[in-house]
Amino acid sequence: MRRSPRLPLMLSRSKDPASPRPRTPLAALLTLLGAGLALVAGYLVVLTLAALLGRTAGPPAGPGARRFALLIPAHDEEALLGRLLASLRQLDYSRGRFQVYVVADNCTDRTASVARSLGARVYERFDRSAQGKGFALHWLLERLRADAPGYDAFVVLDADSVVAPNFLQRMDARLEAGSQVIQVHYSVLNAGASPLATLRYAALAALHYLRPLGRSALGLSCGLKGNGMCFSAPVLERFGWRWFTLAEDVEFHLALVRAGVRVDFAPETWVLADMPVTFAQAASQNARWERGRLELLRRQVPSLLVDGVRRRSLLHLDAAAEQCIPPLSVPFALGGLCLVASLMLGASLPATLAALSLGGQVLHLLAALALVRAPLSAYLALSYAAGYAVWKVGLYGRALVSRRRLGWVRTPRTASGASAGARIEGS
Repeated sequence: MRRSPRLPLMLSRSKDPASPRPRTPLAALLTLLGAGLALVAGYLVVLTLAALLGRTAGPPAGPGARRFALLIPAHDEEALLGRLLASLRQLDYSRGRFQVYVVADNCTDRTASVARSLGARVYERFDRSAQGKGFALHWLLERLRADAPGYDAFVVLDADSVVAPNFLQRMDARLEAGSQVIQVHYSVLNAGASPLATLRYAALAALHYLRPLGRSALGLSCGLKGNGMCFSAPVLERFGWRWFTLAEDVEFHLALVRAGVRVDFAPETWVLADMPVTFAQAASQNARWERGRLELLRRQVPSLLVDGVRRRSLLHLDAAAEQCIPPLSVPFALGGLCLVASLMLGASLPATLAALSLGGQVLHLLAALALVRAPLSAYLALSYAAGYAVWKVGLYGRALVSRRRLGWVRTPRTASGASAGARIEGS
């Protein structure tokens, strides 16, 4: 009886180019990476669809009787502070119903005198051992509690900003409708100054407009962005201002979420600020932002995820998920690398996952630009995205491994005209 030549047949099949390639550790790693990227993209697509399908008009006008304290922490901002104070004089709200307060924090220039000359009430603070926006706001609020009680709400603005004329009208309307904490649309004033500033405008269209809009449609908390934030007086009385990290706004938001307090989004008004126009100017600012976010990711997100699962709370889970998503440049770059490596290896599954992730991210970004009615220049600036992504990934990587302490350092900027706000007024 002749034996079947199984071994030769098996060898011949292994040499068949049409047979599936053996699974390698690299292919498994690429599959894991592709799955993670596809998960991130899927989350962004859900928010994108919610934003596109769930847009509603803002609440009707409020009574206009609320008293607002406008808080401006300023560190060496004599060049730009006057522009903000001029825009606040144009607010369509009773002048007797709001007061502007500037805390000139460890300033070495004429910030305090400029603020006083333009009608703001100024508090000067000098404490080199506790420098930062969080320390400045905490110190200012402690003094206002004694010197100027009776406000219904508090607004936090950055000194390099301008605001929409309807800003306080819309805050009053949102508070009347039941909001406790409000974040307005925060975008870029000098978007046309350089390709870098235009790319920042595109990124913030997704981060500061589309995602908050999607979360609002889903009944989630839109988050705090550090500028253009409004807090009802009972919220600040309850929580105070006790966050002093490099990302104090995010830390405050996570505390609100833990307490079950939502941040509502006000897309019908805006605050605009200058952004760096060169990589050298942007490096320190981005390093502070990413270091602060990563610190919170390590310290707070794991427990927030556990709370979300235990309570079955989408509010908690979404707030934690947002902190796990790196800047858009990082998943874009990783998705491109995963796709190329998978194609070279002939691994179809990770290649498919990477392609899906890139498609979802492109949809997310293009939908964001459409929602803010971005000019053609914003779409054209995407041609610089590859170089920007390489720079951003390098900066993000350094933030991951660095332990060097970063303080409140003014980012060099060039003042822009307030008329730039017209480009997003219809958003």
